[in-house]
Amino acid sequence: MGVIPEVTLSSGHAMPLVGLGTASFPPATPEAFRTAMMDAIALGYRHFDTASLYGTEERLGEAVADAIGQGLVKREELFITSKLWCTDAHADRVVAALRQSLGALKLEYLDLYLVHWPISMKPSDTKFPINKDDFLPIDLKAVWEAMEECQRAGLTKSIGVSNFSCKKLERLLSTASIPPAVNQVEMNPIWQQNKLLDYAKNKGIKLCAYSPLGSTGTPWGTNEVMECDVLKQIALTKGKSVPQVSLKWLHQQGVGVIVKSFRKERLKENIDIFDWELTAEELQKISQIPQSRGPAGDGFVSANGPYKSLEELWDGEI
Repeated sequence: MGVIPEVTLSSGHAMPLVGLGTASFPPATPEAFRTAMMDAIALGYRHFDTASLYGTEERLGEAVADAIGQGLVKREELFITSKLWCTDAHADRVVAALRQSLGALKLEYLDLYLVHWPISMKPSDTKFPINKDDFLPIDLKAVWEAMEECQRAGLTKSIGVSNFSCKKLERLLSTASIPPAVNQVEMNPIWQQNKLLDYAKNKGIKLCAYSPLGSTGTPWGTNEVMECDVLKQIALTKGKSVPQVSLKWLHQQGVGVIVKSFRKERLKENIDIFDWELTAEELQKISQIPQSRGPAGDGFVSANGPYKSLEELWDGEI
């Protein structure tokens, strides 16, 4: 397989534009997880995305250690992302949370550390399902200062956020000394995020798309991407699959992508998108697809929490 292209982040570090997500539903068996990670590394994947919430940091760390030990890859060739969970989104817990993630991953540093959601919860161990009574407003200025401390200390090379609207990014940028390098958000041809993409480009923030295919097969996912007639027709015309067309569309927007498949043939397919292009006419057709958000984040809306509606959570970007 070819080399996955990279982009240089505002931090000065390079990020591969396709990464493999490690969350799965239902959770993969340890052997299936390890096999998928090793297959991905052999195919050329270098960006791996995890989070304390996913419960996959330790397994990913073991697979990475095995791959390095076997000489398949060097640590400096990998790009490892993890995320700060809401229960640790407090200024005095951020550094310790990152150190805990590093311990689970058996790494000395991360390549990217993200604030998982723009909300805090009562301090505790990471747990799921979420208790809506635990929601608290996030002290974004203080939390971000702690994230900046993590970068300055060399615990992570870059810092960023996830699930932030334009308004929340603007609020963060108003006090940040180090701007977020990445905003990881839901993005696909059914939810194109044009306003956020334009804002992020203007501010030098790289968008990275999760649910690029709609998270089909999960309780929170949607089949709208895979069942889209426009995408099906383009795929048929080009001799490609609907997933490839969707991922190519994201790539042509200059967006990073987190794909999720543990099957080797799909791992291959998901990075076979770099030696062909969508035409201007095809891009125009995709731009006219009716829009609808997939995983809307209802679980973060609470009558007693800081976000009492989806409109407040996304600042009207729904």
